[in-house]
Amino acid sequence: MSIRLGYQMPNFSYGQPVSELFPTVVAQAREAEAAGFDTVFVMDHFYQLPGLGEPGDPMLEAYTALSGIAASTERIQLSALVTGNTYRNPALLAKTVTTLDLVSAGRAVLGIGAGWFELEHQSYGFEFGTFTDRFERLDEALQIIQPMLRGEPATFDGKWYHTDKAINEPRLRDDLPILLGGAGEKKTFALAARFADHLNIICNASELPKKMAALHQRCAEVGRDPSTLEVSYLCFLMVDEDGDQARKEQRDLLRGIGVDVDALSDEERAQSIADRQFVGSPDEVAEQLQTKVLDHGVQGIIVNMVTNGHQPGAVDLAGRTLAPLVR
Repeated sequence: MSIRLGYQMPNFSYGQPVSELFPTVVAQAREAEAAGFDTVFVMDHFYQLPGLGEPGDPMLEAYTALSGIAASTERIQLSALVTGNTYRNPALLAKTVTTLDLVSAGRAVLGIGAGWFELEHQSYGFEFGTFTDRFERLDEALQIIQPMLRGEPATFDGKWYHTDKAINEPRLRDDLPILLGGAGEKKTFALAARFADHLNIICNASELPKKMAALHQRCAEVGRDPSTLEVSYLCFLMVDEDGDQARKEQRDLLRGIGVDVDALSDEERAQSIADRQFVGSPDEVAEQLQTKVLDHGVQGIIVNMVTNGHQPGAVDLAGRTLAPLVR
């Protein structure tokens, strides 16, 4: 498994009738596959996130959507970025992602994190707990999920979860990959060092050198060679053959959340959401991603294109721009 170029769909507000929503999702996945992306991602949320829209905006259930995408594509890997551990019993999650792997002929990746969006928990009736609770639960869940993905019956008696020789059949393979996503240098990175094949880091680009140093330290603490843990970075991409048009899209997007990007100082920009946005012409965004991300030891890039990814041709341009950087 390798994730060098991923395409995430965090937004399903396409200004279309509901009947056209999933065909537009499938069209993006197919375009990503043809353009050189190796993995397609959806979010595991029930409400749209702050900064991207309102809670009542369209949001698909992740694993149902991924199964539909699997039936409509041939080669591209499929994952949630990332599954909220608090939303599912871990043994059931192992069964779910293994079934996705079977349905897709071996293309599933288990992306998982601790969960963080309190409003969803309150509305849907899931226990939220404290920050410490959620990471304790994720640690326990991975001790159940990992053996089940490897074909081993899972018996576990923890604070949060209990299984008794939980069997996971059928499976296509015993090496279905585990991806952890997040930015926590102590907890998330430590769990990644213990359990993951891949870590997706979510942070401002200016924080990446510090994050990579912390990850290497977590690997050293458990005796893992950091070169055996693949790392990617999640970012917003606004790319257009006309770089000025891409910058207009950024200004319009940020203006919607009360940020005037043109008024930010360099220090303010580094501390804002703009530091996660790569904007301009193909050559400009390629140079930005090389110097701000890849040169720090990150192997892969996962992009979302919230402003225009659903428009035909946009994902193709992104793939043609970025694939040469990571191949």
